[in-house]
Amino acid sequence: MFDIAWSELLVIIIVALVVVGPKDLPRLMRTAGQWAGRARAMADQFRRSFDDIARQSELDELRTEVNRLQQTALIDPKAEIESAMYPTGGGPLGIGSAMDDVSPPAPPPSVEPPPSSSSVPQALPETSETPART
Repeated sequence: MFDIAWSELLVIIIVALVVVGPKDLPRLMRTAGQWAGRARAMADQFRRSFDDIARQSELDELRTEVNRLQQTALIDPKAEIESAMYPTGGGPLGIGSAMDDVSPPAPPPSVEPPPSSSSVPQALPETSETPART
């Protein structure tokens, strides 16, 4: 962060020990640590508020996009397609709407089995001949 090498840090500690003295050095270090903690807390609070502002702007953009999509959903898609395809109106060759001619498919015809004389299947007639074994 500050690019302080170990040799530079050692020089700073030695100068602080000489200037402040060994007796007051722990109190100085504690005070410096408290200041560093306060600076770190303020930086964290600034970062959180910046993230909140960014999140709020993203939510505003999302809200406007949703409102725009809701407004376009109120438009009839069939009318939009026909107006894009036939700007003069009236459909192809002035006949009418192509969508009016479309009808749902007819259901498939139902197939019934042929009527049988009895509900019990008949057995094959027995023959007296037996097949030859080879």
